[in-house]
Amino acid sequence: MKLLIRILLSTIAVLVADLLLSGVHAPDFKTGLLVAIVLGVLNAVLRPILLLLTLPVTVLTLGLFVLVINAAMVLLAAKIVPGFTVNGFWWALAFSVVMWVVQSVLLALDGGEQRQE
Repeated sequence: MKLLIRILLSTIAVLVADLLLSGVHAPDFKTGLLVAIVLGVLNAVLRPILLLLTLPVTVLTLGLFVLVINAAMVLLAAKIVPGFTVNGFWWALAFSVVMWVVQSVLLALDGGEQRQE
């Protein structure tokens, strides 16, 4: 149940980011849901490997290179999900930041990790 709530909150975050950013297009709820699922899978599988491989650069840039990895994940999701388009690296970076903020707010409203079922 917790996983379904997280996916739904991520879908809402994708759709809010689509509304706020003109360079990102997710035309409907189905596309937003697919983007949320694909980003979740990419972040669970590929992101840890990339973080490990780029650890020296990440340390050298005081962690800012993680933003580049996040943008790369969004661009990869745009290649995988049909109908989801991102107009370049900077829009992908802005999308990842907006999505992070919206997810943080939604998780705080939901109770986040403190809620016990």
